[in-house]
Amino acid sequence: MKKWLPWIVTGGFAVWLLSTLRPPPEATDFHVNEFGRLPVLLNGRIQPFDSVARNTLLSIHGTQTVRPPKEDSSKKVLSATEWLLEVMTKPEDADRRKIFRVENIDLRNLLGAREGRLGQMALTDFDEEKLMKLETDAQKIAEKAAQQRTGYERDLLHLVESLMLYHRVKSSLRLSDSAPFLASIGKQLGEKAVSRMGAEGSDPFLRELELFRKSFAPGFEALRQYEAGGEYNKEDLGLFSTLFHRYQSLANRAYPLIVPPVHPDHSRDAWSNIGTSLMESLRSGEIHPAINHFAVMASAYRDGRAADFNRAVAEHKQWLASQGLGLEVKKGWEEALFNRLEPFYKSQVIYVVALLLGCAFWLNFSEPMRRSGYLLLWLAFIIHTGGLLFRMFHEGRPPVTNLYSSAVFVGWGAVVLGIFLERIFRDGIGIVTASSVGFITLIIAHHLSLGGDTMQMLQAVLDTNIWLATHVVIINIGYSATFLAGALAIIFIVRGLFTRSLTPHVSKGLTRMVYGTICFATLFTFVGTILGGIWADQSWGRFWGWDPKENGALLIVLVNALILHARWGGMIRERGLMALSVFGNIVTVWSWFGTNMLGVGLHSYGFMEKGFKWLLAFVISQVIVMALAMVPLSYWASFRNTKNLPEDSGPTGQPVAASA
Repeated sequence: MKKWLPWIVTGGFAVWLLSTLRPPPEATDFHVNEFGRLPVLLNGRIQPFDSVARNTLLSIHGTQTVRPPKEDSSKKVLSATEWLLEVMTKPEDADRRKIFRVENIDLRNLLGAREGRLGQMALTDFDEEKLMKLETDAQKIAEKAAQQRTGYERDLLHLVESLMLYHRVKSSLRLSDSAPFLASIGKQLGEKAVSRMGAEGSDPFLRELELFRKSFAPGFEALRQYEAGGEYNKEDLGLFSTLFHRYQSLANRAYPLIVPPVHPDHSRDAWSNIGTSLMESLRSGEIHPAINHFAVMASAYRDGRAADFNRAVAEHKQWLASQGLGLEVKKGWEEALFNRLEPFYKSQVIYVVALLLGCAFWLNFSEPMRRSGYLLLWLAFIIHTGGLLFRMFHEGRPPVTNLYSSAVFVGWGAVVLGIFLERIFRDGIGIVTASSVGFITLIIAHHLSLGGDTMQMLQAVLDTNIWLATHVVIINIGYSATFLAGALAIIFIVRGLFTRSLTPHVSKGLTRMVYGTICFATLFTFVGTILGGIWADQSWGRFWGWDPKENGALLIVLVNALILHARWGGMIRERGLMALSVFGNIVTVWSWFGTNMLGVGLHSYGFMEKGFKWLLAFVISQVIVMALAMVPLSYWASFRNTKNLPEDSGPTGQPVAASA
């Protein structure tokens, strides 16, 4: 049984992963998942409604689902796509959902948000007068440098931006104010306008589209006569002008571009939102077929007509294929599948289990425990790799294009090195270090994803594929190796100080691991920095400009070189090597994130306002570990017995001068 236990454990997690390949059953009669796969254009790339919904909800709410109030257990949890459909078709229901986060205590008190840990509020909870004042304040705050904003100002700005995004989403699929608009038009123009509207009792937006169809020709003729200086029908021209300004306003606020190009001369990227398309219809006299499809979907979903909704979704998908947009449909389907699989989340879970098994092996040295952890590490690595490859091929880019993808890639690189270490030494150290670094970097990536779309258009400074595939990738591999060396050093210090498991054999093994990893890190960070200078020379006309990011990369090279020279020269031994390797973590995280937080230089595009406290906490933790490394050996649990001494101790158990 022990022989097969590692394979049984790994097989169980593999089945868990494969089970998500099967499309989930629809929660209702509506084919919401099929709707979520429909492609749109947003942030410069084709993506499905499912991604729009997830990224929007993450940005506003911080999660990818919407839970009902605790006091109302009868309502179900909404998926991101269900929430998006509700916002676009049933705004009166969506407005009552508490999705807006108010974290700052002063802002919460000002708005009266006293429920929940994050002071979650619904749109209906806000006082309009207070909101108008806050929007004015937010405009002033936006003019300040991000580093100068207080916690109150950051939270206020995020709240106002979330409200603006929410209102844009509401106008993406239909005009929610069609009913009052039609009523006002009916009062102004009387029976003539009413007769042009759709059947009484039908969806207001469908009635408005019918009004447009019947009013275009008379309105355009009145406009032509007006411009020619002749007599014209004021009612027809007034209605035409009203529709024009109405759709122009809508074009400025509707969010995703849902209407694809139909003219063969148009670019495949010439998508438009619903307002822009309706304005174009005022010129052509024909409403785009996609708007008709979405109007039916919105009306059917609002009225609870599942069959009509499902039919409209299927017809729109077939229409896209008939227009030569099959590639866009395919991309939407692929990304929706990727979202459902959540490879990086599943990797996180498996990394944690592998970490626990690796630690359990140190407690009882059970070989099945180690093999189980090793196989799970491989499984998590395969899933992690699959997620990286999908992002690369889906967008046709190298693996590192922004801070999010760098976090994913740095963790991946550390896991590769950890697997090699475990393959060579077979002592659980590779499992623990690889899984811990892999898990932590994916957690960082998750928090970076809260800012929105992680596959959006590249920053201009990065939009050079040859250098993304060389300089950026190579230097991130150097980051991975430096972090792995630091993680190995932490294991040495913690095991030696608090446990009796750091035997001379383990101590020498860890020392060889750290030394070899730093040699690897030095090579890759040096080559990556040189390639970065060549890129800068081609892009900006200078090889080196003392930019904070450039200085940070150089510091990593210098620190790694310092560690190697100090080791070669006998100035440090085991504990000194470990302390300096932990210091390498501080320098690397500063180059990776800290330089972006300065908000200056050509690499400040990745600034994160909330990241500073976590960066500071990490640095403090590493300083504490370095201090622990300097504790006299007489206090180390593994070295209290003088027969069990590391190489940097004298015959009496006291550290020699070289260890200082």
